[in-house]
Amino acid sequence: MSELPELDPVIHGQVRLAVLSILVGADEADFTYLRDQIGASDGNLSVQLSKLEEAGYIAVKKQFVDRKPKSIYRMTEKGRTAFLRYVQGLKALIGKDFLKKK
Repeated sequence: MSELPELDPVIHGQVRLAVLSILVGADEADFTYLRDQIGASDGNLSVQLSKLEEAGYIAVKKQFVDRKPKSIYRMTEKGRTAFLRYVQGLKALIGKDFLKKK
């Protein structure tokens, strides 16, 4: 077997992968939407979003709506590139022959 592809450990976490999977298909999503779609607790989601933000994979815009704080997240170009590499790594790991089998 050839050398295994290296999967980005920042993306590889379950919640972080779920966040990026949602954001890759959306312009942006707020905290509540992400939480509800992923089923994570507020605290866990907050920690995972911070890790993605620190890596430069997502950006956050904070605002107030009806006097309530609202955080809106979007994927950055760096995040899109990293996510694409991650998906390519998974495809390489699985192998083309596996994908053809049913």
